[in-house]
Amino acid sequence: MNAEDRKIPSHELTYVRLRDMVLFGHLEPGQPVTIQGLVGDLEAGMTPVREAIRRLTAEGALLPQGNRRVTVPRLTASTLEQLAFARLTIEPKLAELAGARMTTALISRLSAIDDQVNAAIRAGDIFGYLQSNHAFHFALYEASEAAVLVDMARSLWLRFGPSLRVVAGLPGANSLTDNHAHALAAMRAGDLAGVVEAMRRDIAQGVDQVRAALESGAV
Repeated sequence: MNAEDRKIPSHELTYVRLRDMVLFGHLEPGQPVTIQGLVGDLEAGMTPVREAIRRLTAEGALLPQGNRRVTVPRLTASTLEQLAFARLTIEPKLAELAGARMTTALISRLSAIDDQVNAAIRAGDIFGYLQSNHAFHFALYEASEAAVLVDMARSLWLRFGPSLRVVAGLPGANSLTDNHAHALAAMRAGDLAGVVEAMRRDIAQGVDQVRAALESGAV
């Protein structure tokens, strides 16, 4: 545990670690895991692990299976369409609000994160891609200063992210349109509408990937 971790209460640190395991695909949809196994993986006590599971279950990110097992829920077509509607409503608004507060420092930060996204893609590093892709979106969204909408977006990503991990490993996933690059170009040009549209296209592209994977039975 590093110095930064020691500043976070142990139960909260356990929650964050388990949340990230879900969010970044370390637990695949439909993969059952035992609570005892999570205790070992998280290097935490039974009580904080159970509390983290309780919170993530309430957020729809985990599903109790009985016999002291939990799993990440598999997406259904109906759930995907609800998530798509919510994401395409909330996240472009966050991009719009953030765009109105754009600074040179934020653009530089987003550009550096996007370099990490591209490096992960080139290396075939799925987990690195998912982490840096998430970081790009939420570095932008947090600049909106719209805390309620940001919290809603985080909840949506918890339900959507595990399936994105599956499709990120499918053939052709690294040849998609680089909407982050388009968003960054629009930021540098002061084109707020362009920022919003690039982020909307980025979200829609991810949704389309997952939809196609669902229809083919890949997830």
